[in-house]
Amino acid sequence: MSYQALYRTFRPSTLDGLVRQEHIVKILTNQIETGRVGHAYLFCGPRGTGKTSTAKIFAKAINCLSPVHGSPCGKCEVCKALADPANLDISEIDAASNNGVNEMRDLREKVQYPPVSARFKVYIIDEVHMLSDSAFNALLKTLEEPPRHAVFILATTEPHKLPATILSRCMRFDFKLIPQPDIEAHLKKVFDSVGKQYEDEAVAAIARAGEGSMRDSLSVADMCLSYSKGKLTYADVCEVLGTADFYDVARLGESILREDASAALFETEKVVSSGKGVGVLAKDMLSFLNRCTIAKTCRNAKELLALPDEMFSEINRIAEGADGKKILRACEIFAQVETDLRYSSSPRIVFETAVAKACLPQSDTDVLALSLRVKELEKMLERGVPAQAAPVLGRETEEDPFSRPAPVRAAPRREDVPVRAAETSALEDRDKAGALFLRSLRKTSRSGVLFTMCQDLEPSFDGNTFVLSTESEVICSRLNSTENYKGVQAALEAIGITDFKIVLKGEQADPVEEDIEQLKRDFPNTEFRIK
Repeated sequence: MSYQALYRTFRPSTLDGLVRQEHIVKILTNQIETGRVGHAYLFCGPRGTGKTSTAKIFAKAINCLSPVHGSPCGKCEVCKALADPANLDISEIDAASNNGVNEMRDLREKVQYPPVSARFKVYIIDEVHMLSDSAFNALLKTLEEPPRHAVFILATTEPHKLPATILSRCMRFDFKLIPQPDIEAHLKKVFDSVGKQYEDEAVAAIARAGEGSMRDSLSVADMCLSYSKGKLTYADVCEVLGTADFYDVARLGESILREDASAALFETEKVVSSGKGVGVLAKDMLSFLNRCTIAKTCRNAKELLALPDEMFSEINRIAEGADGKKILRACEIFAQVETDLRYSSSPRIVFETAVAKACLPQSDTDVLALSLRVKELEKMLERGVPAQAAPVLGRETEEDPFSRPAPVRAAPRREDVPVRAAETSALEDRDKAGALFLRSLRKTSRSGVLFTMCQDLEPSFDGNTFVLSTESEVICSRLNSTENYKGVQAALEAIGITDFKIVLKGEQADPVEEDIEQLKRDFPNTEFRIK
């Protein structure tokens, strides 16, 4: 006898054998026990959740002479007759290949004939959403008022494609995705039945790959049985699924969360050059970030992830060392990558662009990136480090905009190093006047707003006059107000500068005022009167 796939070998034959779907099982069981069987049913839900299996069980149960808890007994004459594939009382129709109006007209003629050996003649129409509009119209009247011996069971994964006239004539049952613990329990029973040893982590990985579909999980389990001759391990399942090496993905994810673009792109090159597809890598990266999110936020993360101890320890270490907002931002970026890859002719460029974007929040303008930059500024201000102004878009700079800024050494706190003009005179070293000014302003001013406005100022000297220029008229006006002007003056006096002005960049000074200021500097003891 030829080999039979696991999902066919272990297809349930009773309602009790269905995994979950208790709400559907209870209704169907009560209908069979009370004899209140309807004429049209609609089973809808995701693939691999038991729609067709339930339809076959229910079709036999309503004809069984002595049903047991709503399921066919399998021993009576009717059950034995219906077990024969050649029986005419239960007809299974594939609407994907029989979707024309002629097939539905043929069904409408055949439904008038009574059953041969059973009580009801059952028609199971699978993938019913594939029927054409004319086929639906041909089925409509028969579905509304069928013969007393006819029962229709429609199955579909896309109920929204069915006409409302069909939906209103059926009792609708929505099948749910099967929870992972239930899939794991069923897979263990299957492996025990075939005599296969396994690791719990391997079974959990198969259940996760099924994504709520029992049939998908059993198909993966079937491949794992053929791959591994000994005990089934987590590594075996990863090889069968074709996923990238866990530790390679972990190093890539850690580099992204550390915002190390160079290391992240190197790890990307390493994984892609090993033969893994970009689509697989994007899916693995998103899965890794999701695990980091769970490890960061859930107390029972170890039970939820069901990973080997060393793998969970690695994820937990990376998650604890990363900021929650960074993980969330990376998750959003790589979730979008999966969509973008479907329509891209250069998938590798799309993925590497996403890696660079995740590593460079200072070059991004979304809400999370801005939040991370503000948080970093707050940390720098708490440490007493003058924050560097972000580069203005469109301004040409010699520095590569994608390079990370050099680390800034923390300045001593105000109470540790007193400011003395004699030791910090900016006139002696004019190249450092701007940095000394910001450092002095940080120590002398209690206003964070004033310090923030002054970071965008460009320092220069006009003779002995210290000039602070800005491109913003608002900032120029605010800094020249009485209160802010005094704050700037106090900071500059602390570093030995008494003559300064705050101007709008590109603004030309009045030549008369410049001449008067020059005369005052040349003749300090002379009184001038301006008429």
